[in-house]
Amino acid sequence: MEIQIRYHDDELPRLCALEGGDWIDLRAAERVELKAGEFRIISLGVSMKLPEGYEAHVVPRSSTFKRWGILQTNHMGVIDNAYCGDGDVWGFPALATRDTVIEKGDRICQFRILKKMEPVRFVEVAHLEGANRGGFGSTGAK
Repeated sequence: MEIQIRYHDDELPRLCALEGGDWIDLRAAERVELKAGEFRIISLGVSMKLPEGYEAHVVPRSSTFKRWGILQTNHMGVIDNAYCGDGDVWGFPALATRDTVIEKGDRICQFRILKKMEPVRFVEVAHLEGANRGGFGSTGAK
């Protein structure tokens, strides 16, 4: 699969898929200083044209919170193939839990490309045939 990509900063390392890996690291395209409780969308410095029928899922790297104390505020970013213009720069919405500094080029998140969900049609019924598992939060209670 080929992905068209535009880099908005010539100094950023070029993206590459790791052999045997499903996720591709993304880097901060700017130096960011955040105080505890502060929110900022950190530029990732890239725009991409994903193939028709695909979307990207963006999540923090496993070390992101430990290293910088930031949380991705929307839990997971979903970028569909319609977000593909030159100005559609990918970003990481970060909330700082402590004072922190993220340097330009730091690997703060990762993404993978997946096929979009097939169209769904909901059919209303009066009763579901499955076994009742006890409701939300009931598994593992015993």
